[in-house]
Amino acid sequence: MLYQRSSQLFAEAEKVIPGGVNSPVRAFKSVGGTPIFVKQAKGAYLYDEDGNRLIDYINSWGPMILGHAFEPVVQAVTEKAKLGTSFGMPTELETQIAALAVSMVPNIDKIRFVNSGTEACMSAVRLARGFTKRDKIIKFAGCYHGHSDSFLIQAGSGAMTFGTPNSPGVTAGTAKDTLLAKYNDLENVRSLIEANPNEIAAIIVEPVAGNMGCVPPIKGFLEGVRQLCSENGILLIFDEVMTGFRLAKGGAQELLNINADIVCFGKVIGGGLPVGAFAAREEIMNYLAPLGPVYQAGTLSGNPLAMAAGKAMLESLNTDAAIFQRLEEKTAYLEAGIHRVLKANNIIYTINRVGSMISVHFDASPVVDFQTAAKGDNETFKKFFHGLLQEGVYIAPSAYETWFITDALSYEDLDFTINAIDNVSKTL
Repeated sequence: MLYQRSSQLFAEAEKVIPGGVNSPVRAFKSVGGTPIFVKQAKGAYLYDEDGNRLIDYINSWGPMILGHAFEPVVQAVTEKAKLGTSFGMPTELETQIAALAVSMVPNIDKIRFVNSGTEACMSAVRLARGFTKRDKIIKFAGCYHGHSDSFLIQAGSGAMTFGTPNSPGVTAGTAKDTLLAKYNDLENVRSLIEANPNEIAAIIVEPVAGNMGCVPPIKGFLEGVRQLCSENGILLIFDEVMTGFRLAKGGAQELLNINADIVCFGKVIGGGLPVGAFAAREEIMNYLAPLGPVYQAGTLSGNPLAMAAGKAMLESLNTDAAIFQRLEEKTAYLEAGIHRVLKANNIIYTINRVGSMISVHFDASPVVDFQTAAKGDNETFKKFFHGLLQEGVYIAPSAYETWFITDALSYEDLDFTINAIDNVSKTL
């Protein structure tokens, strides 16, 4: 494939945008080469500026669960735009999508909309600190909760890709209030709590990690964390920016049957537009201004275009009884095919999958945390990524990202992808 136009556009972008991109992983630094510039997308496909068609396995990093340019979302946004794009005032639509989200997700009474997953997680931690009147939080190495200062301590994903898990600009004072735990290690969490009695406001966790590849919780881990939180007056925050409305209608809480105290959303809840949200039971959410003392605000929060897109997406998921079963079956089919061709070509690998999240790691050991994810053969991944790109398949340009499956993928697309992986595997 030729990428002449993309290369020209990237050179122009580098002159006026730091690194030529507005989010670092897009720059292809970890895989080499020049980023692909997208012109349009439809269904399961991306079309770049050079006219190439690519089967898409990042789907805007998760929200395109029903495919690009999904007609109900496009129509909702188009009609709403005709009436005005932003008011900075309440609209009925905000209440409608809030009621819908609360009805779909277990264990939440109220929800507040923001503009990104980062903002949702940042606000959830502030709320937890205000509610508990404690300062410290526990996060897990390799889990990414956005680029707020409190979270850039071994943050996974982009931070891992660039080899700078502790970002300059994060003060020592901020860092000291973030305690770092090992994902899937309950005793490590217990020891941190015991070493900081009555100081920890919250434990924030991706219930299924997606920023060191897809890493599921081992049996008993999240159940144990839930119990520790309950016993020690700590709020459990599920970062469901990736898993919310993707792994089940009610997200990871429903799938795993574990209740968090605060839940953060993004991706799917915006239908492809910039939306985040955080939700909890009433007594916690009522601590937010204007009812309570914890301040949080945003001019574009509840933006009518974003709310229209999100409502159309949630309505489609809520009324399609078979959607999550279809996603499970398609992703399982893809997983089986990848296993088959990688084994046939004697490739050393591990595959992790939960629902419609899946990742391939080029190491034989189980990938259960930050340390085991980092053991993967990145040189092999680089060849794998560029090989698939030449075959017409686009996966995340980082070994530390999950793939997201969309229902718009046909079984012909999946077979094409499996065949592409077979072709690439012969060259590794």
